[in-house]
Amino acid sequence: MKQIAQYQDGRLELMEVSLPQPPPGGILVRTTHSVISPGTEKMKVEQAKMNLLQKARARPDQVRKVLDSARTLGWRVAMEKVKNRLETPTPMGYSAAGVVEAVDPGNTRFSVGDRVAVGGGECAFHAEYVGVPEMLAVKIPAGVENWQGAYTTMAAISMQAVRQADASLGDRVLIIGQGLVGLLATAICKAAGMRVMAVDLSSERLQTALAVGAERIVNPREASLADQVREWTQGYGVDAALVCTAGSNKPVEQAIDALRDRGTMVIVGITDATLEWKVIYYKEIQVRYSKSYGPGRYDPDYEWGGKDYPIGYVKWTEQRNFESCLELMRSGALDLRPMTTRHVPFADCLDVYEDLTKPGNADIGVVLTYPDSAGVGEVPSPPAATESAGEPVVPDGEGRLGQPVSTVDVIGAGNFVKTMLLPHLKDGLALGTVVTNTALSGAHTAQKFGFSASGTDAAAVFSENTRNAVLIGTRHNLHAPMVLKALAANRHVFVEKPLCLTPAELAEIDRAVETSEGSVMVGFNRRFAPSTVEVKRRLERIPGPKTMLFQVCPGKIAPEHWFSNHEESGGRILGEACHFLDFFCFLAGCKPVRVFAQNVWPTEGRLAFPDSVAAQVEFEDGSCGQLVYTAEGDSSFPKEVFTVYAVGLVARCENFQELHLHTGRNKTKLKHGSKGHAEEMSAWMSFLKGQSAHPLPYQDVRESMRLTFGLLDSIREGRPITL
Repeated sequence: MKQIAQYQDGRLELMEVSLPQPPPGGILVRTTHSVISPGTEKMKVEQAKMNLLQKARARPDQVRKVLDSARTLGWRVAMEKVKNRLETPTPMGYSAAGVVEAVDPGNTRFSVGDRVAVGGGECAFHAEYVGVPEMLAVKIPAGVENWQGAYTTMAAISMQAVRQADASLGDRVLIIGQGLVGLLATAICKAAGMRVMAVDLSSERLQTALAVGAERIVNPREASLADQVREWTQGYGVDAALVCTAGSNKPVEQAIDALRDRGTMVIVGITDATLEWKVIYYKEIQVRYSKSYGPGRYDPDYEWGGKDYPIGYVKWTEQRNFESCLELMRSGALDLRPMTTRHVPFADCLDVYEDLTKPGNADIGVVLTYPDSAGVGEVPSPPAATESAGEPVVPDGEGRLGQPVSTVDVIGAGNFVKTMLLPHLKDGLALGTVVTNTALSGAHTAQKFGFSASGTDAAAVFSENTRNAVLIGTRHNLHAPMVLKALAANRHVFVEKPLCLTPAELAEIDRAVETSEGSVMVGFNRRFAPSTVEVKRRLERIPGPKTMLFQVCPGKIAPEHWFSNHEESGGRILGEACHFLDFFCFLAGCKPVRVFAQNVWPTEGRLAFPDSVAAQVEFEDGSCGQLVYTAEGDSSFPKEVFTVYAVGLVARCENFQELHLHTGRNKTKLKHGSKGHAEEMSAWMSFLKGQSAHPLPYQDVRESMRLTFGLLDSIREGRPITL
C-alpha cells in the first residue's frame, strides 16, 4: 500500500509500504478520505526543511532531550541518535475515515464493513490502510458522509477547546485565529448557542467565519480589536477567549485584554505564552490549555489498552468528543463545506504540500480521496454529480419549486388510480390530458373527473411543450419507460410503486434524475398514513435501534389476474412487498445494509415466482425489520399488521385503522381511516404548488428499491445480501 512519508531534510514522498495489522483489540481500516491540516502539517513541512540550527531554535524541547542523552550516554551516541532520527521518514496525518476491513479478535465494538472515523498522530495517517485501536475510532452515523467523517479528529480538537472555555448559552466568545481549528471552534460555538467574534489577519478566512456562524469579524490590521470588543460587549469584555494561533505572543495579549473580569482564556495552538501577571491577577483570569482531542489523549491505558473512563467521572473523553462532533455533522449544525477548499486524489497529495508552503496559499481544509472511495461517502464539490462503482450520487433537486405547476396529466387510469388517487387530485390541481388504453375508458374518465382532454398515445403528452406534471398509473412494466420519458421532458412525475422492475432500469433512472429539471415521487403511501406518521413522530424522540415487524396476508391471486403475469407485474414481491420494505426504511430513518429472505411456499407448478416470503432487514443503526408476506392464512385475520418495539414504546396497528400505543405502563388507542393515499396526494400537490419541499426525496426511493432487489437476490442465492 502507499503512504505519505516525510524525511527530516524536507523531502516528502509516497512510499510503498506493507499492510498494517489491527492492533490488539483494534481494527484495520481501508482509508477512503483523510484531511490535511494546513496549520499543523505545514509547520511540520517547514520545520523539516530547516537546517540543524534552525531546527534547534524551533524545537528547544528536542534540544533538551539531546542534551539529556549526551549527559547519560555521551555525545557520540547522542549524535548518532540525532542522525538516525533525521534519516528516518515519519508519517503525516492524524484525521481520517474509512471502512473496517479486519477486526482483532479482542474487539467487540466494530464489525467488518463499518464506516468509521479514526484519529491519532500515531495511527490515523495519510495512508491507504491504517491500523487503529478501538478508542481512537467511532462509527460514522447515517447522514454523515465519509469525507465529512474524516474531519472528526480535527473537530474534536476544537470541541475540547470549547469545553475548556466552560462557556454557555448566550456567552460572548472571542476566537483569535480562523484557520481550520479556529473555524471549527466558531461553528461549534454557534451550534451551542454562543455568540462569536472571529479574529484573523485574512479577509478571506473571516468571510468563511461568517459563513460558519461568527456574529462579528475583526481584522486587527484594519480595525482596533479593543474598540470592537468594547462596543460588542458594552464595555464588559468577552466571557471567554480561544487562542487558535501558533508562535507569536501577541494574540495571547489581545485575548487577555479582551476578557471580562474572571473570564477564561484557552490556548489551543502551539503557543509558548508569556503572561503579564498584573492584568491576569486583577481580572482573576483563568488560563487553560486544551489537550488535543480530550481526556484520554496520550494515555496508553485508554488509547491502546482500551480502558475507558467511566462517564460519571469523565463525561467527555476523546472518543465521546468524536461521537459528539459526528452528531453535529449529522444534524447539519456543523457545516464543513465552507471550510473545505478542495478535494484532491491521494495520488496528487504531494502537490498539496508544495502548495501549502507557497506565499498566499488560501487552503483551509483539504480532503484527500483514496482509490475506491466513491461508494463509501465521496462527495464531489457542488454542483456537479458523479456516478461510479454502481452507486451514483444523485442530487435531490427537490426543494420548493420556484415556478409552481398547476396542471397534471395522467397516463394509465385503471380502477386503483380512479379510486385511490384522482379523487384527491381533482379539487387541488387542474387536470390536463388522461391517457388510457381504450378511447372509451379515457372519455369516461375525462368526463367524470374533469380532464380537459383524453387520448390513447402517451407520446403525445410528452411531446407537448408544457410544464404539466405527470401521474403514471400503468402496469408495472411500463413504469420505468414512462418515468424516463417524463424526466427527459423535464416533468415532475408521480409513479405508482414499484418504480421499476430491474436494477438496470433503476440505474437508468438514476442517470435521468441527475440531468433532468423534473423530479420523481413513488406511491409509497404507507409512509404517509396517519398511523405511520404518529409512530414516526414518537420514534424520533427515542434513542437506539428499533425492531419492526410487518405481517401481510393479502390472500391468493387468481391465475387470470395481471399480477400473475410476471413480465407485466415483476411478481408479487417486487410489486407489493416493496411497500413494506419502504415502510421499514421510513421508520428506521437510515440506510438498510443487509437482507436475508426465503420463500415460505415453493415456486413450482403454476407458481413460477415467489408470492410468499419471510425476510429480515438490518439497518445501519442496528435497527431491524422483519417482514412476513404470505398468500396463505385466513381472510378473517387482518390483511396488514405492524408492530414496532423501541425503548419504552410498543406500537401495534391493524390495517392502519387502529393504532395501539403501549408506553409508560399505559395503553392508548388511536383510530385512523387512511392508508396514506389522500395524504401522499396532498403532499405532492403542495410540492407542485411551491408550498413545500418534495415529500419523498429520490434517494429514499432508490434505497427502498435497492432493498427490494436485494431481497429477491437473497431468495435466488439462498444467502444474506449486503447492500
